[in-house]
Amino acid sequence: MRVLLQRVSQASVEVDGRVVGEIGSGVLLLVGVREGDTAEEAEFLARKVANLRIFEDEQRKMNVSLLEREQPAALVVSQFTLYGDARKGRRPSFIQAAAPALARRLIDDLAGRLRELGVHTEAGEFGAHMMVSLVNDGPVTIWLDSSELAR
Repeated sequence: MRVLLQRVSQASVEVDGRVVGEIGSGVLLLVGVREGDTAEEAEFLARKVANLRIFEDEQRKMNVSLLEREQPAALVVSQFTLYGDARKGRRPSFIQAAAPALARRLIDDLAGRLRELGVHTEAGEFGAHMMVSLVNDGPVTIWLDSSELAR
């Protein structure tokens, strides 16, 4: 699984002109699932996201995790294009991306795990054409790939 995490002061996602998910300060997670990914990877990434120290303390150092904030919030948006392979040709290949059933299940699992950890979690609409709006705070953007992370 891949997560592109962005620390935000606000973020929202719309489908057909209606807001389906919205947060204030927190993290926007663009999530891609690859064939072969598992629920264990979703759980691992949820814990990693919740505990990453990416928010500033009183000395303006990134020492505070999402879970240490007063109102932790996340907006989870599915994005199969994170597995786009553009190494050759002019059109990316998405053959590494998981089938929709697996991707939906693991993205829902990631969001559910964040909720279990105490993070207010909203989500986009799987498979829909979504309009994502955000104000990146910092900017802080972190790339997480479950296959590259030490456990």
